[in-house]
Amino acid sequence: MADSKEAGAEAPPAGAAARGGLSLLSQGESEDPSAQESALFLGGNEVKSRAVVKYSSAPPRTAFARLEEKTDLKLPPANWLRESAKLGPAGTTILGNSRKSKPFSSFGMAYDFIDSVGNDVDVVSDSENIKKLLKIPYSKSHVSMAVHRIGRTLLLDELDIQELFMRSSQTGDWTWLKEFYQRLIDQKWQRKKKSKEHWYQKAILSKFLYYSINGDGAAQPVPSATEQQESSSSDQTNDSDGASWPAPFEMPSSVSEDPSASSQGSEPLEPSYIVGHVASAPKEQNLTPLFNDGENSQGLKNDFVRNILWTFEDIHMLVGSNMPIFGGGRYPAVSLRLRDNNKPINVLTGIDYWLDNLICNVPELVMCFHVNGIVQKYEMIKTEEIPNLENSNFSTKVIKDIAQNILSFLKSNCTKEGHTYWLFKASGSDIVKLYDLTTLCEETEDKYQNPFTMPVAILLYKVACNMMMKKNQNKKHYGTVRTLLLNCVKLLDKSRHPQIIASANYMLSELFQLDEPKKEESSESPLNENSDESYSEEEEEMPDSDENGSYSTSSDPSDDNKAVAIIKSVGELSVPEKYKSIHQIRPSCAFPVCHDTEERCRLVLSYVLEGLKSVDSSIKKESDLPAADPNTPIPLKYEDESTRGGPEGLEKQMALFLDKMGSLQKGNYSSQSGMIPGSWQHKMKLQLILKSSKAYYVLSDAAMSLQKYGRALRYIKLALQSHDTYCCLCTNMLSEVLLFLSQYLTLCGDIQLMLAQNASNRAAHLEEFNYQTKEDQEILHSLHRESSCQGFAWATDLSTDLESQLSVSCKCYEAANEILQFSDLKSQNPEHYVQVLKRMGNIRNEIGVFYMNQAAALQSERLVSKTVSTAEQQLWKKSFSCFEKGIHNFESIDDATNAALLLCNTGRLMRICAQAHCGAGDEFKREFSPEEGLYYNKAVDYYLKALRSLGTRDIHPAVWDSVNWELSTTYFTMATLQQDYAPLSRKAQEQIEKEVSEAMMKSLKYCDVDSVSARQPLCQYRAATIHHRLASMYHSCLRNQICMHWLSVGLS
Repeated sequence: MADSKEAGAEAPPAGAAARGGLSLLSQGESEDPSAQESALFLGGNEVKSRAVVKYSSAPPRTAFARLEEKTDLKLPPANWLRESAKLGPAGTTILGNSRKSKPFSSFGMAYDFIDSVGNDVDVVSDSENIKKLLKIPYSKSHVSMAVHRIGRTLLLDELDIQELFMRSSQTGDWTWLKEFYQRLIDQKWQRKKKSKEHWYQKAILSKFLYYSINGDGAAQPVPSATEQQESSSSDQTNDSDGASWPAPFEMPSSVSEDPSASSQGSEPLEPSYIVGHVASAPKEQNLTPLFNDGENSQGLKNDFVRNILWTFEDIHMLVGSNMPIFGGGRYPAVSLRLRDNNKPINVLTGIDYWLDNLICNVPELVMCFHVNGIVQKYEMIKTEEIPNLENSNFSTKVIKDIAQNILSFLKSNCTKEGHTYWLFKASGSDIVKLYDLTTLCEETEDKYQNPFTMPVAILLYKVACNMMMKKNQNKKHYGTVRTLLLNCVKLLDKSRHPQIIASANYMLSELFQLDEPKKEESSESPLNENSDESYSEEEEEMPDSDENGSYSTSSDPSDDNKAVAIIKSVGELSVPEKYKSIHQIRPSCAFPVCHDTEERCRLVLSYVLEGLKSVDSSIKKESDLPAADPNTPIPLKYEDESTRGGPEGLEKQMALFLDKMGSLQKGNYSSQSGMIPGSWQHKMKLQLILKSSKAYYVLSDAAMSLQKYGRALRYIKLALQSHDTYCCLCTNMLSEVLLFLSQYLTLCGDIQLMLAQNASNRAAHLEEFNYQTKEDQEILHSLHRESSCQGFAWATDLSTDLESQLSVSCKCYEAANEILQFSDLKSQNPEHYVQVLKRMGNIRNEIGVFYMNQAAALQSERLVSKTVSTAEQQLWKKSFSCFEKGIHNFESIDDATNAALLLCNTGRLMRICAQAHCGAGDEFKREFSPEEGLYYNKAVDYYLKALRSLGTRDIHPAVWDSVNWELSTTYFTMATLQQDYAPLSRKAQEQIEKEVSEAMMKSLKYCDVDSVSARQPLCQYRAATIHHRLASMYHSCLRNQICMHWLSVGLS
């Protein structure tokens, strides 16, 4: 606005629209942006402007009543200062236009239109602030505004220094700013009082508008002196410069906050509507609202009757306006102004009227002229003609240049999100200075004295939440979101706002995609380009250009050091693109590119830890918690198999685990800290714990790929401990979480298997397993507040026994498979189900081979004369059982190749059993026993099953050739033993020779001598051996027959 004397006459009363309900457009107020998408070219220099109403609480528009000439506006109308349907619930607010906007008016708009903040909109502010900035080169009035940066959006609010310092004298707050102001800017500061002329102009304007609404041009009877005094008192009370700075964010009780409050008129108010309103937090993240209704009403509410998305050239602004809009008849939409005929319209007034109409897209202005309160005449002026009025001529192109220069200046220098900047121009001065109040406040060692701290932090949080909700495009905004959240956390006191800090840290952890395939890690690099104007709090200030050089009228040179930037002369703002050069390209708020998986997970865990600390600090039941020191490592010692009861103990632990899984389906809840189910602490801790388990899982998988199996086991143990705590707290287990647990156990089984296969490096693995970071200790401390974390101890201990490790690995896979049976997970996740069954088949093969080798070792140690021991037979049974289960696993998923390999191993087991039944006694008296024949025939059967499983050689040539070789070997061994140790006591010579011959021919059949392979020489040698043995056997038979023939001839 201009100086205080002109204020009442220059501008329309804001309160009329806010509570009176005057319509905006001839088509009616529309929430559809397309209703006003057309660009307007106004003024002589084609300035592009577009206005879209985003919100309106105005009732239907009302045609203004043209007052008769000589109407005395000094006399109050009968309805003056009374409620009316046409004026809204509180008619007294008609006096409110020159009332300064609330300190947090831009925040109220930003909360309602959170989708636009930080991305699409350049400026959010009251229209009065916009007008005041654009009139800076023309006005000698002081300017004092608070500026906040959220992404690429600037929030502008009136910073009433006089009101601040009045509050400072009462409460002691802001004393540091008062001292700074008096020392560097105005050493003789004192509060300026309103003149009588100011109150007179306000009163006459109010009566004029009531007359215009009432439609009665005649003067009403003058009320009694007492009534006049009360009205005058009410007038002054309602113009106490609006909402000030009581503690905290309070507003005057005389101003109604409910646009739908009851009115005396018969015409009902239209319900208010909001276009594009966005909730404060995504529901899926369980983030509860940060303000209740009472807090929302304390100065942080959107009080404007209209919120308009105004595009002025290339500047996008979300503007709050309370300008009364009249319509009806031949005037679809007009603004109504009262002017003193003795005072010509000046440039400031013309700009004020022009911008008001431009922002609200009003095509015409109706001016009522009066002399000493007596109506003289009316005049209609088109909006595009206002810049050319006599005594008020101005260039619209210059206004455009001013707007672009101011925006460039502010965006170039208000770079730190979360900081409160102060744009100040002293009355009568040409110098505009920008200060960083946050930095100045921090020097006082009490950053929470800044009343903007909380609203700014909440807005940072809400904008970040909104960006996180946009699943389809949020990744490109990750850098901006991270900066918003980091600055939010930096602003808040951890002890006062644990919920917001915990939520912010959780969202920070959510920015890192832990489940991304490794090959896509490099695709994160484009995130460096995601935020063109958002900077990290660690960013250092770049030197400004010469246009932004320091200049001061103060005798104290330290003034230059305190100001962030200075405009040396307001005249520079009229120069086209004067401040374009200082709008430097600064380092973008780059999202940290973590090509290293461990680095990415560690960042996630650091945020999770901070979130857990915030949640834990808000839980009061400290005395009931188990004593634990977060600085004392929690031992991760392995247990020897003998202390755990062997495989039998493992079976019991497995049974208990399955019982627990079953109880989870029923929603059992148990927490040691006493958290209330459904509370924000409960919901947030569940999310944080689940995030930590995912991070540890990814760390474990990465360590596994690096063959750091001890480290991998440590991480998967932490993941399972996190999940165990989650299970204790969860009241309704989601199928997704059960799937995670199945994946964790699958990886744990893989690690235990690899540890079993790499026993030679056990000492190094043990050292890695027992290592703990302080961060891990603190997270474990938080977990132990809720659970003993021992639910998966059976799966994560590092044993020194090979059999135990293989058994644990098998039980992990079995548990993973059992979990998939819950909630029909196996049909929903067929790929994971197949992988689990493959691993089960593989580990059972490993265990089967382990027992088979043990049996073979016992056999080699046994004396030849000894019979088969019970231990050997038990090992055979265990091995056979494992092979049989493994074969079933592979067959259930149609894995013919692996099923064939297990059938082949079973055949080998049968051959070992046959070898164990060699005849006892003298080597020269030994015969091929029936038990040997039985087991060799069983071996043959399993090999033949393996071949049938494969079908043809084309499926897997190597496995096919191996099975053929083993089958050939079995036939050859059986034939050789029968030939060398012929069971003559049980069979005739001819029968034995026949069986040997058949076995040799079958061995020859499966001995592939033609295919070129590494085994070809062996096949050729075996074939030659078979032919040689057959030849020898036939030669012996022939010789025996000849001998018998000659013997019979000789006897005859």
